[in-house]
Amino acid sequence: MWMGGCPPLGYEVKNRKLLENPADAAHVRWVFARFIEIGSGTLLARELAERGVTTSRGHRIDKKFIYRMLNNRVYIGDAVHKGTSYPGEHEAIIDRDVWDKVHAILTESPRKRAARTRADTPALLRGLLYGPDGAAFSPTHTRKGGRLYRYYVSQTVLKHGAGSCPVGRVPAGESEAAVINQLRAVFRQPEIVAGTWKAAREKAVEINEAETHVALARLDPLWDEIFPAEQARIVALLVERVDINADGMNVRLRTDGLAALAREMTAEVGAAA
Repeated sequence: MWMGGCPPLGYEVKNRKLLENPADAAHVRWVFARFIEIGSGTLLARELAERGVTTSRGHRIDKKFIYRMLNNRVYIGDAVHKGTSYPGEHEAIIDRDVWDKVHAILTESPRKRAARTRADTPALLRGLLYGPDGAAFSPTHTRKGGRLYRYYVSQTVLKHGAGSCPVGRVPAGESEAAVINQLRAVFRQPEIVAGTWKAAREKAVEINEAETHVALARLDPLWDEIFPAEQARIVALLVERVDINADGMNVRLRTDGLAALAREMTAEVGAAA
């Protein structure tokens, strides 16, 4: 029996009983299934916004709301009173095996989850890395002694063989780390922040320079806890091209991407406030 208050998303109340709302219940099932795939409340909140999914009252779903959903035992048919669970009279929306998979993920810290899934990360520099002859580099990998080694290989080398390009192959991890370190340094440079603010202001008048600085600065210490799929999205958003040669690499940024990221981060700061 429902004792009052707003019912959880996916249910409606009739005669003091929780009944499944089919449309909202489908969203709840998708949230649980998608969390098992990506393990990120932040990314899930963004995907829900893109899908136009809101709470039953029409409010934006943020990551706090998502984590409350994922911990709400009502979805597996329980009724909770003063912290104790009892068998409920309503139908479960989420199967117990799905619940268990979600909570196995939730027991790990975001940093550990990110490290565990890093081997499955899309190549961060796919489509962005170019050699001294202008040819693109493609991701590849090999296994030796049970270990995975990732590389980027020049298309010139793939077509014409070793020695056809002065930089034919580079280790993926080191190359990606170098680009990420440059990006993180950008977040701390006042002149970059000022330029980003000017670009962002053209499309979002309400954003100010201080907000832009806070938005970009807060991403740096959080980077290691961001899920690999989200890291890949941010790199694709910010980087236009990476040119590599025997002396090092040059990273060309997207000003519009920095502005878009600043707006995203500012919106998340505002939602959390």
